[in-house]
Amino acid sequence: MPESGIFVQSRGHLDTVLIVARDLNEAWHLAIQGVFEHGRTYTIDRGSYQGQKRLEFDYVTLHILNPGTLPLVPDTPPGVPPPTSMEYVEEYLPYLMTDAPKENEQYTYGYYLQPQIQKVINMYKEDGYGTNQAYMAVGDMASIDLEHPPCLRGIDTRISNNRLHFIVYFRSWDLIAGFPSNLAAIQLLKEYMASSIGVEDGEIIASSKGLHIYDHFWDMAKLCIGK
Repeated sequence: MPESGIFVQSRGHLDTVLIVARDLNEAWHLAIQGVFEHGRTYTIDRGSYQGQKRLEFDYVTLHILNPGTLPLVPDTPPGVPPPTSMEYVEEYLPYLMTDAPKENEQYTYGYYLQPQIQKVINMYKEDGYGTNQAYMAVGDMASIDLEHPPCLRGIDTRISNNRLHFIVYFRSWDLIAGFPSNLAAIQLLKEYMASSIGVEDGEIIASSKGLHIYDHFWDMAKLCIGK
């Protein structure tokens, strides 16, 4: 298999797409290319931007081989505003790692993750690396009643070849306004946990049945891939 690229399997009614990328920057650009080539468009009946259109993968998996390669945020062509910045990611990181929602926030990812991060670190340090129990869940059975349930639903972990790898699932995932900041912050979390455990940083595998671009971002996204 080539080092990076877009691979599609169409067997039933849903297309499954695999994106292999060297780093976070390439993953973002390949995902934009992939959703325009293999996504489907539908009108949003319920959820953010109700009544507008989403262009969305049926199901996508991104295997990012070197997610710690700098820069962690994607680049864009001249004249196209970048989707995020490291300054924003550093402000966003506490949302991922602390448990205190701000005013008007129903939750933060950190509300769920913060109590589990140290437990996973301790699990590996005290019991060894051969376990499938080092999983950090986001959300609970009451989340379905929220106006906007958490998009990130879990971070699974594996230590292999003395490297900490993350396996991440998003139920819904905004490719423009979410993906770049989410993965950069998740990568920083992984580096912190790897250092705390005493292993090297590893890969990210992220999947979603809801990775999408809203219609108001379509033109900008096309510019990012030269369309």
